[in-house]
Amino acid sequence: MLFKKQGFPEESDLVLCTVTSVQFHSVFVDLDEYGKGGMIHISEVSPGRIRNIRDFVKEGKKIVCKVLRINLEKGYIDLSLRRVNESEKRRKIDEIKKEQNSEKIVEIAAAKLGLKTNELYKEILEKTIKSYSSLHQFFEDASKDGKVIESMDIDKKYSKVLEEIIKQRIKPSEVEVKGKLKLATFAPNGIELIKECLKKAEESAKGRVSINYLGSGTYRFMIKANDYKEAEKLMKAATEGAIGFFTKHDGTAEFSRESE
Repeated sequence: MLFKKQGFPEESDLVLCTVTSVQFHSVFVDLDEYGKGGMIHISEVSPGRIRNIRDFVKEGKKIVCKVLRINLEKGYIDLSLRRVNESEKRRKIDEIKKEQNSEKIVEIAAAKLGLKTNELYKEILEKTIKSYSSLHQFFEDASKDGKVIESMDIDKKYSKVLEEIIKQRIKPSEVEVKGKLKLATFAPNGIELIKECLKKAEESAKGRVSINYLGSGTYRFMIKANDYKEAEKLMKAATEGAIGFFTKHDGTAEFSRESE
C-alpha cells in the first residue's frame, strides 16, 4: 500500500497485518497501514487450547487483528486475532480492497499523464488529507459529483483524467446491516406503545430504517447506507431510540444483530 497512516491506531481498531515471525508463545506482525510492528500473544490467537500455533498463522500470511493495548512510550502494540469475527474481517478486507483500487486509479492516471505514480499520489494526498481520511472516500465522493475534485484544488491538468478513471472504476456503494428487536409488555395499551416505540426508531434513524414484523413480538431492523460506519451509526440511533422509549414505559426490549 502506498498510504501509511501517521502515529498509532486506536484501541479496538481493526488493522491489516503481515505475519513476520511465529514463536512458541507469540506471533510478531507488521501493521501494513502504519509501518509499525505488533505482537499477538498465543492466548489471543484462537479460543481454546492451541497445540501448534502454526496451525493458525505462518510467516507471510495476511491477517486482520484487533488492537488491544498500546504503550506509546515503548512503542508496543498488543493485538488479538481471536477477537475478530468474520463480519469484522470481511469489512476490513473490503476497506483495504477499496483503497487498493483507489491506488490503482492513481497508477492508471499517472501513466496517462506521463507522471510517476508516487508523484501524482503525493499531489492528491496533500490536497485531500485534511478533508478525507482515505483516498477511497475522496474518490467515492468524486464518482458521485465531479465538482468534488475541483473543490480540492487539484491541478486541472490532472483532474479531468482522474474524473474519467474514477467513474470507470468506482460505482456508488451500498451496505446493509440487520438486527432483531424483541419487545414485550403487559401494559393495557401495549399495542399503542409498540407502535410508538417503532415510530421512535424511525425518527431516531431519520427515516432510514426499514422495520418488518417477524412474529412473537420480534421486529427486524434493516438499514442501508453508503458505508458501514454510517449504517452502524443509524442502527445505533434506531435501537437506542426504540429501547429507551419502551423501557421507560415498563416494557422489555432486547436487540440482537443478524449475521451478514
